[in-house]
Amino acid sequence: MSSNTTVRPPPPPSEASGSDFARLSRKIAAAGLLGRRPGYYALRSTVVAGLYVSGWATVALIGDSWWTLAVAAFLAVVFGQVALLAHDAAHRQVFRRRRASEVSGRIAGAGIGMGYGWWQDKHTRHHANPNHQELDPDLDPDLLVWSQDQARAAKGLPRLIGRWQAFLFFPLLTLEGFNLHVSSVKALANRSLKHRTLDGVLLFAHFVLYLTVLLWLLPPGMAIAFLAVHQCLFGVYLGALFAPNHKGMPILTGEDRPDFLRRQVLTSRNVRGGRLTDIALGGLNHQIEHHLFPSMPSPNLRRARTIVRRHCQELGVDYVETGLVASYRLALASLHRAGAPLRHARVPV
Repeated sequence: MSSNTTVRPPPPPSEASGSDFARLSRKIAAAGLLGRRPGYYALRSTVVAGLYVSGWATVALIGDSWWTLAVAAFLAVVFGQVALLAHDAAHRQVFRRRRASEVSGRIAGAGIGMGYGWWQDKHTRHHANPNHQELDPDLDPDLLVWSQDQARAAKGLPRLIGRWQAFLFFPLLTLEGFNLHVSSVKALANRSLKHRTLDGVLLFAHFVLYLTVLLWLLPPGMAIAFLAVHQCLFGVYLGALFAPNHKGMPILTGEDRPDFLRRQVLTSRNVRGGRLTDIALGGLNHQIEHHLFPSMPSPNLRRARTIVRRHCQELGVDYVETGLVASYRLALASLHRAGAPLRHARVPV
């Protein structure tokens, strides 16, 4: 090659080139929606931390009074907001670097008694294969059955509960906060879990501090009542955050492996609403956009929605969006259909 030869860079990809997702990604990047939002997360983290501290300070101030149960309900919502911050940190929405994301996520997880490593592993597998019966851990039939195939194979509690699981769903959510703690502790036995010693120390430090504060500030009976109200409502809030997103959407099985865009869009549901809905659901109401771009800061998801919806319309890909109440109705209807074989079974439970 002569010294006069000029090497030109390859031309930029045209808007029509690449996969369906690649073309969408270029539109999203061009809109500047993948950039971090440090100011937003600094403000949000400060507000949530302030509410967290204020809640426990109020318990100390009120002391031996049944009004503390109202504070327990307030703290249940605050714990849910902390969980949402841990979620965003795990997806690197807050910080670009892995270490900063893990540190902030672990701090948030420790604040609510959640094993960060266990949850991150589980949630990563969910994102890779949403609503896949064999690959999505969120569809494990550990208590409920999510499809009629699971119902036919169900034994024990899932077989007993599955008959009427749509009616029992919200009452069972009162146990979800306890389940979060128990699952986090059980995961510590998994030797493949990274940093499990650190997770164990943080978990048990949370439990000891939580119980010590309650028993120090409140009489035993009131402390037990506070714990029950707080953890039960925390579980209901967690379930209310995640139930609208995929329940009642198509379930993939076996070799069902559509391309990335369709795998994420067709198994997810958005929830319509304004800024209050965004705050209450932590941006997870824009579930389609979140699954397509998990590292996108949650305040950018609303703007991304317009671009993603138009792109899906151009491709003829179903883009499902409902109101909040309708999303719960669809989720419960799906649970009821899944349990049908158990209601019609003639063999004893």
